[in-house]
Amino acid sequence: MKKVSIVFSALALMAFTSCNDGKKKDSEEMDKMEQSDMEKDEMMKEKEEMMKEKTVTIQLESKSESNATGTVSFTEKDGVVKMESKLTGLEPGTHAIHIHEKGDCSAPDGKSAGGHWNPTFEQHGKWGDAEGYHKGDIGNFEADENGDGSIAMQTDEWCIGCDDSKKNILGKGIIVHQGADDFTSQPSGAAGARVSCGGIIEQ
Repeated sequence: MKKVSIVFSALALMAFTSCNDGKKKDSEEMDKMEQSDMEKDEMMKEKEEMMKEKTVTIQLESKSESNATGTVSFTEKDGVVKMESKLTGLEPGTHAIHIHEKGDCSAPDGKSAGGHWNPTFEQHGKWGDAEGYHKGDIGNFEADENGDGSIAMQTDEWCIGCDDSKKNILGKGIIVHQGADDFTSQPSGAAGARVSCGGIIEQ
């Protein structure tokens, strides 16, 4: 009888252990499934956020005793930001436009906006240059005989209000210069005085 009892106890213990192991595996599988679902939800939220259209439109004010004013709009959709700018009151000819590191246009000469926005610490250059360029190096545009000009571009190297400090343009400033960017002079292209300024701020 003792042998039978011992065998029965051993079998019961094995069954209990096997049952517990099975429950543990089931629990681990459930945890994995829940974690996978959470990751999918996060990915879906990120995708939805990217697909939402965001727009910021700013007014440019005259600086350095100029008459230059205008508007700049940034629209983000599907991870790409499109910039469109229209300006007036400029001297006819070529002018540079850049994103600067601060959205502060309080100084009469616009210098409160700081230097070029350059979160990747590259040298100044023409946008897309393999040797380097600032994230704020938009480029040059032409003002006609009436002092009107416009420029547009789009890029996936910017974002509007995302968590990536190397892409987020909110809180930065737009500066229009008196002259052209030569794309070689460091640190900012020798484009002359700052004739118009606007902070990239959500209203």
